[in-house]
Amino acid sequence: MANTKAEIERRRRRRRHRVRLIIIFSLMAVGLAWFFESQATTTIIFVRHAEKLEGVEPDPSLSPAGQMRARELARQMATADVVAGVDVIYSTPLKRSRETVAPLSAALNLVVNSYQADDTELVLKDILAHHKGKVILVVGHSDTLPLLIAHLGASKNVPEIADDEYDNMYIVSIPWFGKTKTIRARYGEPYRGTPVIVE
Repeated sequence: MANTKAEIERRRRRRRHRVRLIIIFSLMAVGLAWFFESQATTTIIFVRHAEKLEGVEPDPSLSPAGQMRARELARQMATADVVAGVDVIYSTPLKRSRETVAPLSAALNLVVNSYQADDTELVLKDILAHHKGKVILVVGHSDTLPLLIAHLGASKNVPEIADDEYDNMYIVSIPWFGKTKTIRARYGEPYRGTPVIVE
């Protein structure tokens, strides 16, 4: 009888020990999954606003060509990530920038975050603090895109963007470990001018 009671107690202790181990391993697995998810690669896609109406207006809207490019941007970016597309959109408050992202914003039902064009470091700090592991689209201007990319440590050799050049798409990949990389792609109606060569 005493032997049986001792045996039952031993089994209970073993069971409790196993349950504790299962709980510990489960918590470790959840913790590791959270860690790797929070450290995932952040992808920032930079484009210049699309073509604007020519004239004397200080804050012009998009031209018909610009509206077509904005629709092409939405077509490209809505499925940029095979799971969900772009997660976050940033744009300067100017009409041409807001109108460039309007079709994508509507397609993905995303709010457009506004930033000041001359606040390149502040907007990048905000993106990296709040959107780690996401796909972010940033619409800027010909003179701000090279600065934004350079501030990320991605590339200091982004070629100067010509006044009538609108088809650049810079994809900056920021892994949680390793080197930041930049790829330049093109979208929409191609630029037909002479590309600026960086020596």
